[in-house]
Amino acid sequence: MTDDLEQWFIYRGPGSGGPRALPVPWPEAPPWRRFGGIPADDDAAAAHAAVPAVAPAPVAPVAVVPGARGDADAPPNGAGPKPPPLPADPPPPADRPAAHAPAAERPTLQEDYVARTFHLPAEQRTEILLAVNAAIRLRRPLLVTGPPGAGKTSLAMSIAYELDLGPVLRWGVTSRTTLRDGLYEYDALGRIHDLTLARGGIADNAGNYAEDIGNYLRLGPLGEALVPRRRPRVLLIDEFDKGDSDLANDLLHVFETGTFDIPELQRHREESVPVRAADRTGPRDRRVEVVGGRVECAEFPVVVLTSNRERDFPAAFHRRCLRLELQAPTKRDLQMLLERHTGYWAELGVAPAAYRPGDPVETFAKRAESRTLSSDQLLHTAFLDGTGAPLDPLDAAGRALLDIVMGDLHGGG
Repeated sequence: MTDDLEQWFIYRGPGSGGPRALPVPWPEAPPWRRFGGIPADDDAAAAHAAVPAVAPAPVAPVAVVPGARGDADAPPNGAGPKPPPLPADPPPPADRPAAHAPAAERPTLQEDYVARTFHLPAEQRTEILLAVNAAIRLRRPLLVTGPPGAGKTSLAMSIAYELDLGPVLRWGVTSRTTLRDGLYEYDALGRIHDLTLARGGIADNAGNYAEDIGNYLRLGPLGEALVPRRRPRVLLIDEFDKGDSDLANDLLHVFETGTFDIPELQRHREESVPVRAADRTGPRDRRVEVVGGRVECAEFPVVVLTSNRERDFPAAFHRRCLRLELQAPTKRDLQMLLERHTGYWAELGVAPAAYRPGDPVETFAKRAESRTLSSDQLLHTAFLDGTGAPLDPLDAAGRALLDIVMGDLHGGG
């Protein structure tokens, strides 16, 4: 890999030394992928600058984070003058430990583990890095396909971890998933119930609570990802191919404009309403301010869609995405993956003392010749092997346990 290519990469993948010196400068968006959302901290800075020096400094509202500040009358994406580039991120403390980062910005324990043990296949490493970095620079979703256990989900966590973009926003898709599920949810029945109690004199404080429509609105993962921020979040849309055939078409407008409307707020008497955030890794009642009933991003999120290729998508959807197909890991990749995991187990002090390097890989590779397996099953086998579990394929108990742990993902033995 040439030095010029290495410098072009924003995401460099595992093995590059962990999180880079933060924050990683975010590349400028193409002119046709710039959006008009204004981060809440930009609002506060502008308001502070407008106040005379003799006036008291404005007090920032409590529990409101970079919010969904947007102009409902703004021209659609691609029309009218473009907003100026966002100001550069302020330099962070040189020795800021991750443990001191705000709770909502830290990855979960699971994501931290996955990112630290993620392995890029040697034969596809450059191709994967090219695809991820092109998607980031072009502000386009990355559609990742491949067999189970190829690392589709882990890739999103690795991007968020290395670039310090906070916990991954996860949207799991099923056959019943609709676009609104990803954008926001509104508990209309709950609000009617509380208003009924208040008007009947049953609950004294229910009336004031029910009057605040923001108490009954919560952003979904996609909605949260579009909240305007200086630095984007990573959105994982998992198993997208399981969704209804209309879901891909419904997403086209959101992916193209970086905006969505909340009709319940556009009809509301208040111009600005704090609604509940989707991200539950921070304060329990964290709020996001929505102005004019519209959410518009400032930086398009890093979107990773995973698919097991159960069905294809419309050409119009493919045109708005970049595609990456991950291959099944080779035996060498499996060995390196296992070494990364067992090395991290040792750091955590939970490494099975009896682990025998290489044995689980040989067993996995042999069984994979006639079965569909996932690399997760290799890790399960290696960990159990270290605990002294009976895993000898020549023993009846060993064969039975291997059939349980390394069963065919397509339903066979």
